[in-house]
Amino acid sequence: MFCPSCGANAPNDADFCSNCGARLPKNTGTKNSNQSTYNNAHSSIPPQQPPHPSFSQHVQKKDIAVCIILSIITCSIYIYYWIYTMNEDLEKISPRSSNTSSGLLVLLGIITCGIYFWYWLYKSGETIDQIKLQRGIPSSNSGLLYMILSILGLSIVSYALLQNELNRLAD
Repeated sequence: MFCPSCGANAPNDADFCSNCGARLPKNTGTKNSNQSTYNNAHSSIPPQQPPHPSFSQHVQKKDIAVCIILSIITCSIYIYYWIYTMNEDLEKISPRSSNTSSGLLVLLGIITCGIYFWYWLYKSGETIDQIKLQRGIPSSNSGLLYMILSILGLSIVSYALLQNELNRLAD
């Protein structure tokens, strides 16, 4: 059987495509129906991308309490690693990639005494909201909340909230 969304070969008894995750049509048991499904899918309908990548396979959940404790114990040095990994996670699931690599993000944040992190928090919140909307999850203006908390000196709260959203999306 061939997937009508991506054209990948799938076992006849499969309910979902192992390549793109799309629901497969019920198998009628004839080889011709499978071939016609394949032909129909490729003749008039362009292959579709899955609505979202399999986030849980690529991103490991992080314990927010441990991240906060490590940040305090290391006099905020761990925060830079935390920011680096959160940006990497966002890059993996983002429908559009940002222009800033994780290493450059940390460097710009250090050079600007944290001001660039405010901008990054705002853009990360927008990215999270876009991903939630794509998945049909209600969202709010998270980026503005993250940025305001950070400006008020509660950056670690912003990072914890952002990590919480990433952990939720990993489920």
